[in-house]
Amino acid sequence: MSTFQFIDQQRTCCPVQQLCQVMGVVPSRYYAWRMAQTSAVRQPAEPAWETEMVAVFNHHKRRYGTRRLRIELQEKGYRVGRQALRTGLRRNGLQALQPKSFVPRTTDSTHGQRCAPNLLLYQPKPTQVNRVWVSDITYLPLANGNWAYLCAFQDVCSKQVVGWQVRADMPEALVTSALQRALLAQRPAPGLLVHSDRGGQYVGNAYKALLHEAGARLSHSRRGECYDNAQAESLWARLKTEELEARDWPVFADLADAQASVANYFDYYNHDRRHSSIGYFKPYKFHQQQLNNITQLSPA
Repeated sequence: MSTFQFIDQQRTCCPVQQLCQVMGVVPSRYYAWRMAQTSAVRQPAEPAWETEMVAVFNHHKRRYGTRRLRIELQEKGYRVGRQALRTGLRRNGLQALQPKSFVPRTTDSTHGQRCAPNLLLYQPKPTQVNRVWVSDITYLPLANGNWAYLCAFQDVCSKQVVGWQVRADMPEALVTSALQRALLAQRPAPGLLVHSDRGGQYVGNAYKALLHEAGARLSHSRRGECYDNAQAESLWARLKTEELEARDWPVFADLADAQASVANYFDYYNHDRRHSSIGYFKPYKFHQQQLNNITQLSPA
């Protein structure tokens, strides 16, 4: 027991001044200690949900805002509203990454090759997986001033990225290798519709032959209609906000770094990141559930 604790315990029996004199303590030091003890008792402890919120926020590397945080905490047994989460984030000095709005861009389609019609026009959103995939190519900056090129295929229903490839150039093989990965992993039934913009890599003979062999249908955006492939563009917006902008420019040290980083991000995107358009499920889990439903509904 400390001297101050003894004085505090005995102050109901003897005057504080007398106790301090006996113990050789300046009264002002005792009162300062007592005030500090009172403040500590009154200071509310950080609620358990806020501690968990900080842990979840850090795990997702600033990629989760209040909507996804609320769902994540609900699964962990904490019922917290978004306003409380906003307050908790401010109190801890945390701010989520802010996605940039979609900026339309057009693809150079002056290759002179014949393009397929847009088969997605006026079609309802697919309710089963491996019925419609979308694809696009984007650029990744390297430290040497050059670019790497990323092609990905994404399932429209589940939002799962089903295949991708990163190369130092962008020949038709960039697209065909990504498509081969997707086809081998998913083995879709005949009738799959694969949509892309009108870029030259998507009109080559090898690409068309792969689709034909898989029994898939080819679809291209209309000329100058950048919104025809909006879902693929949205994937790039997420990638650039949540992976590229969270790193220092020029982002990737070399091609191997870009390949490893993209693989890690898509693994996170598919297995760990909740997607609002599928009820805040994680794409891989939602994709597997949909495949199981198809299997159960199929006749024996």
